[in-house]
Amino acid sequence: MSKYWRFTAFILAIYVLLIVICNGYMLGSLRNRAERQYMVDINRAVEDIKGGASVESVSEKYDSITRAALFDPKAVINSEFVVKEIDHDLYIFEYREKADIRPLIYMNIGLGIAIISASCVLIYIGRKILRPFHKMSDYSVELARGNLSAPVKEDKNKFFGKFLWGINMLRDNLESNKERELELQKDKKTLILSLSHDIKTPLSAIKLYSRALDENIYETDEERKNAISGIGHNAEEIEKYVSDIVAASKEDFLNLEAEMKEFYLAEVMDRIRTLYAEKFKSLRTDFTIGEYSNVLLSGDPVRLEEVLQNLLENAIKYGSGRYVRIEFSDEEDCRLITVRNSGCSVKEEEIPHLFESFYRGSNSENVKGSGLGLFIARSLMRMMNGEIFAKIVPSDEGSDKENAGDFAITVVVRKA
Repeated sequence: MSKYWRFTAFILAIYVLLIVICNGYMLGSLRNRAERQYMVDINRAVEDIKGGASVESVSEKYDSITRAALFDPKAVINSEFVVKEIDHDLYIFEYREKADIRPLIYMNIGLGIAIISASCVLIYIGRKILRPFHKMSDYSVELARGNLSAPVKEDKNKFFGKFLWGINMLRDNLESNKERELELQKDKKTLILSLSHDIKTPLSAIKLYSRALDENIYETDEERKNAISGIGHNAEEIEKYVSDIVAASKEDFLNLEAEMKEFYLAEVMDRIRTLYAEKFKSLRTDFTIGEYSNVLLSGDPVRLEEVLQNLLENAIKYGSGRYVRIEFSDEEDCRLITVRNSGCSVKEEEIPHLFESFYRGSNSENVKGSGLGLFIARSLMRMMNGEIFAKIVPSDEGSDKENAGDFAITVVVRKA
């Protein structure tokens, strides 16, 4: 901020210097004009006297001539004067250089308004735009460092007020998610420790049965069969505990919520167009959104937008890059939104597994990802009483060995 204020002072200093230069130039110009004016007035007065006008009348007629009379060498003259010969007589013309300073006043008023306006604009930019932005940079650094305790001060700034509010909401969500994650990890560790402790009992029993069988402690076949049965029973119990541990490790690794409400389809599609039109243009991919009726839908518009973004990002990563299309259709009381990309690289037998957590298809070998995108999309759609499915459709460019068709994922959203 200090650099900006130094820059502001520099700009204002240039304005002041400009005003000084303009005033100097204008004053010189006005003096020259005033000098030319009294000479013109005297010449006109001479012509008037030659024409028969009285000497006294010319003094009143011209503003720059203060007195006109026959020249008296003995007279004391205290002002500027010019002596002119008229019909063999000498006449004295006393004058004053009367400059019209109105242009100078108007110029200074204009420049004054300009410098005041520039000062107000620069100060406003510094206080209302740059200062909040400077604060926001500090907040973002603190969030990046994981400091979630300090709240973001609310500001009614019309440029960044909503953004600061969003940053504060983000901080609150990150903080609550962090606390929830710590609590969840604590519960999982407690559960795993408890299950691990419970495993020790059947494991010890299996060891005892195994040692007894190895040392031929059991004398009858009945005792040996009971021991073997005991080993199998305890093994099943251990298997159950292991399944519980695996389930505890998997469940709730994502905290997904959807706020059900009514919204218009255009709200989401306008946002998608804004986010991706330029992106696909830079990728030189033909991106089109088909025609649709602006129906009222039921669900969470933010989550639906998240799902569509996920599908479009997958289209960018796994498609051939020739085109990506969003198409619409209706089925009963649902609106179907299909994201279709050229160049399907997924095998037909892999499609049923695409929506499983951590599953990645054979086409993802050289593509970064977690295998959670479509799993999250399906979870969100089911929370909104919708569905999502994928299929391979014939390509507009035909199918061959290199191009098996287009990959299309359809999102099913219920109408309100």
